[in-house]
Amino acid sequence: MDYKSLYQSPLGQITLISDGENITGLWLPTHKDFEAQYKSGLTESELPVFDKAKRWLDEYFSGNNPEIDFPLSAKGTTFREQVWQLLLEIPHGETVTYGYLAEKVGALRGKTKMSSQAVGGAVGSNPISIIIPCHRVVGKDGSLTGYGGGIDAKIELLKIEQLDMKSFYRPKHSTKP
Repeated sequence: MDYKSLYQSPLGQITLISDGENITGLWLPTHKDFEAQYKSGLTESELPVFDKAKRWLDEYFSGNNPEIDFPLSAKGTTFREQVWQLLLEIPHGETVTYGYLAEKVGALRGKTKMSSQAVGGAVGSNPISIIIPCHRVVGKDGSLTGYGGGIDAKIELLKIEQLDMKSFYRPKHSTKP
């Protein structure tokens, strides 16, 4: 059984998902059809893991760098899980490129070359936004691309982490909000 709990954030209403023990999802307001992937539906509940995650979010949105003191369980292919683990290693207030992550994943997999686009797909499929910080990944030229929660949300998250937004830019061809 999967459970959900709602959290009101500066970005709007966030939905937290749990299997009863672990956080398995964090969905932003722009994620519209995420509930369809939960075949048995979601039961609204208050669980200890939700309380811990909400305290973490309170701290995060206050501009702090809280430690994750609750279990996460992001389910995906081995490749995706490797990418998500690397995302957890990106320090608060810093960014890395898709190319950097591709090099790291390639090394983990014993490959000399790894596709940045494949890594981008894995980053984009991260089911636990914010906590697994996919918003800290930028294009090789510093462009703010590729955030499922929307570029505006990515900008707000990076501002919360006190990054100098002058070093980033929005591509002119971007059609996302």
